[in-house]
Amino acid sequence: MLTALTIGLAVILIITSVLLIVLILLHRGKGGGLSDLFGGGVSSSVGGSSVAEKNLDRLTVGLGLIWAASIVAVGLLVRTGS
Repeated sequence: MLTALTIGLAVILIITSVLLIVLILLHRGKGGGLSDLFGGGVSSSVGGSSVAEKNLDRLTVGLGLIWAASIVAVGLLVRTGS
């Protein structure tokens, strides 16, 4: 029987998974990626990473940590038979 905690963590896991896919696709790769669709290809990269890229990196790492923690939590709850 699933508890409310297990269901809540599963919902968080699904939401963070979808958001991670979107954020990773927005990153600028060697070929530009999907970030070019939103004007990322127009700016020059002479000065290094832009503020938007740095914030996108931070958001992606933070969301990845939440995603990993929710996987561990769901795994522990399922393992204990909750």
